[in-house]
Amino acid sequence: MAATALAGVALVGALVAVALGTYGRSHTPTGRPLALVIGFTDMAPMKAWLATAGVLLGLAQVLSAAWMWGRLPIRREAPHWLGQAHRWCGSLAFVLTLPVAYHCLWSLGFGTDSPRTVLHSVFGCAFYGVFASKMLALRTKRLPGWLLPAAGGLLFALLVGAWATASLWYFTQPGVPLK
Repeated sequence: MAATALAGVALVGALVAVALGTYGRSHTPTGRPLALVIGFTDMAPMKAWLATAGVLLGLAQVLSAAWMWGRLPIRREAPHWLGQAHRWCGSLAFVLTLPVAYHCLWSLGFGTDSPRTVLHSVFGCAFYGVFASKMLALRTKRLPGWLLPAAGGLLFALLVGAWATASLWYFTQPGVPLK
């Protein structure tokens, strides 16, 4: 039964990732920015900063999970409120990535112009697939104990990969507006 549940969780994630990639690759990108700019000068800095905030909240997720499960070199027990903070950090990180991903898929499509854009597209689609699997795994019984930490680590790695191939790249380009 555990193998069937594990396969089902993995299949859902794979289907989400492939569906996003297929949509991004098959539709005609609009090339237009979203209406959201929220005090930024352009779409690119908004996406870069929202993604950066998402990565920082993702780091808080990794650290809080490690503390709650006794994997940090901290001698005292995790505070009782840390579990709730862990969930809120994850929720907020996810919400902050949504306008970024929407614009990437709708306006730009699945990038194949360079190795950087291919990696960015793969990391982004895989991130949402792993997210779907992790959320499903949270509510599925009979899964191996290693699955949630592995899914969380993979989720963070994919988020950092997507961030590094877009936001970090953006921030290191000469003459780009940062706000």
